[in-house]
Amino acid sequence: MKISAFLNMMEEIAPFDHAEEFDSDKIGLVVEGTEDIDVICCALDPTIHAITTAESIGADMLVVHHTPLFTPVTRITGTTARILHILLKNEINLFVMHTNFDHAEGGINDALADMIGLSNRARMTMGIVGDCPLTLNQLILKLGCGVRVYGTIDRLDRVAVVGGSGFSQDLMEQALDLGADAFISSEMKHSTARLAPLPCIEATHYALESPGMKALAMRMGWTYISDPPESCLLV
Repeated sequence: MKISAFLNMMEEIAPFDHAEEFDSDKIGLVVEGTEDIDVICCALDPTIHAITTAESIGADMLVVHHTPLFTPVTRITGTTARILHILLKNEINLFVMHTNFDHAEGGINDALADMIGLSNRARMTMGIVGDCPLTLNQLILKLGCGVRVYGTIDRLDRVAVVGGSGFSQDLMEQALDLGADAFISSEMKHSTARLAPLPCIEATHYALESPGMKALAMRMGWTYISDPPESCLLV
């Protein structure tokens, strides 16, 4: 497949104009490599592990959710230099699909809702609300990560899910209007938690977004590279 055909295919999966305004110049082909695309890998983040694994597989393209060049680059050093060196040396293309894939049908939030088993779904401006078949303990096991619960969860009949950093007052109000009993996202701020209009479940960013990239890889026949961040809870 030529790179032009690949880009057209990705536009159909997650149209660029679905991206949030802050994100519109940070998606798509961010590192250009070979023109011929045969072997494609997929990961959530362009980590050193993901890049070197793609290199060892002989990938021509690595598709990720998060760009390594999110802010204007004024110098190339450290990990960024290593990432770019490996990509450019091996002519591996790097393609980013971020908030456009959050919004896309079959994207990050749909995959998260599928994993939890939500039904009777309604879309918010970002994220999904649906009927939940799980208890809180079952939900935590399904997410596969430690969570923090803010507020008291009396029932979990209907929940809102937003992959990534989705705790905003506006989205929580939307979720409440759509009948949500709880709101699941990541990276809760103290001030936001204090004003939350419904109970919140804070999971890790990786746990909420990696299922979407894994599902995409399975759907497309690509190689998915798992690379969860190392962390532990000390009490």
